[in-house]
Amino acid sequence: MARVVVGLSGGVDSSVAAHLLIEQGHEVIGIFMKNWHDTNFTISEECPWEEDSKDALLVAEKLGIPFHTIDFSEEYYERIVSYMFKEYESGRTPNPDVLCNREIKFDSFLKYAENLGADFVATGHYCRKRKSDSGFELLTGKDSNKDQSYFLCQISQSQLAKALFPVGELEKSEVRRIAKEQDLVTAEKRDSQGLCFIGKVKLPDFLKQQLKEKTGNIVEISQDWDGFTRELEPVEEYLFTQADGKVIGEHSGAHFYTIGQRRGLNIGGYVNPLFIIQINTTTNTVYVGEGDDHKGLSRPGLLVLPSDIHWLKAIDELEIGESKHFQIRIRYRQPLFGAKLNRTEKGLEVVFDKPASAVAKGQFAAWYEGDVLVGSGVIS
Repeated sequence: MARVVVGLSGGVDSSVAAHLLIEQGHEVIGIFMKNWHDTNFTISEECPWEEDSKDALLVAEKLGIPFHTIDFSEEYYERIVSYMFKEYESGRTPNPDVLCNREIKFDSFLKYAENLGADFVATGHYCRKRKSDSGFELLTGKDSNKDQSYFLCQISQSQLAKALFPVGELEKSEVRRIAKEQDLVTAEKRDSQGLCFIGKVKLPDFLKQQLKEKTGNIVEISQDWDGFTRELEPVEEYLFTQADGKVIGEHSGAHFYTIGQRRGLNIGGYVNPLFIIQINTTTNTVYVGEGDDHKGLSRPGLLVLPSDIHWLKAIDELEIGESKHFQIRIRYRQPLFGAKLNRTEKGLEVVFDKPASAVAKGQFAAWYEGDVLVGSGVIS
């Protein structure tokens, strides 16, 4: 029997994870992580973490396990929130969920659990773990619609060794059924959406608490732009200037937008939606194109800088000059698609089998062999 500390989030997945571990005979301790309480940056008066904390406590009481609340808000602000502001300010699109798993759940939380004598920490993530001859492997969840392996693409081998994912072998419907059978208060609770750590607030409203509004031009790039006649190099992107298109409106700050976004522009009169195809925070310009098939949205590949390359197992690392084909995704819940990874002195060149749309700098690319997540890196 192992001592397992479960991160009880107040949701149904972690609740069922705790129940399953008890059924397996483990000694289980429930902990709620409080990652946010700075009201200076909370727009809504609602405090979702308070409701989640109460639900987590009720689940722990129902299951008859010890329960603690630990405040990680200082670490969360330093490692996640400040990083978000910095990335958006530079025109990049960070993924706080990936960072939270690497920096908080499987670092700060893991260390706290180990101080309690824990052998493992467990979460409600829909993914799986498997032992191999060369270490541990991270696999996709059985429920392909809920697979969350992408969010764990940055954890290390030592972190994975200490992790358990009890619901990874289940479908979401099975998790709901188990929660209902056990009469858990979270059985029919909706999954959290958006920036759950600050309340029900849109991302731009949150960013405006720290990043100043700055009026700039929205420039439309036509499908007939002359530059599209030139074929891109494998990891190249088109670079637009205001002279390449026409000004069709104004925005309140290029750093509030992201590649592929189509809402929030407030510009009408087009048959097809306008999509953001590029952002330049230096000139404070947002470039848009009409339709989701716009050539400016498409890229043949991407580059991961040497310092941003992460392999889950050292044995899988590509040395300079080596190449290998993988399945890849560049955002959560995106279907996997083929790409060739070339390790060069510049970093890791990821060349797509077919051009991909809306490649956002700052996001994570994760590559897989079958259902095994092999590595990841920050899109440069």
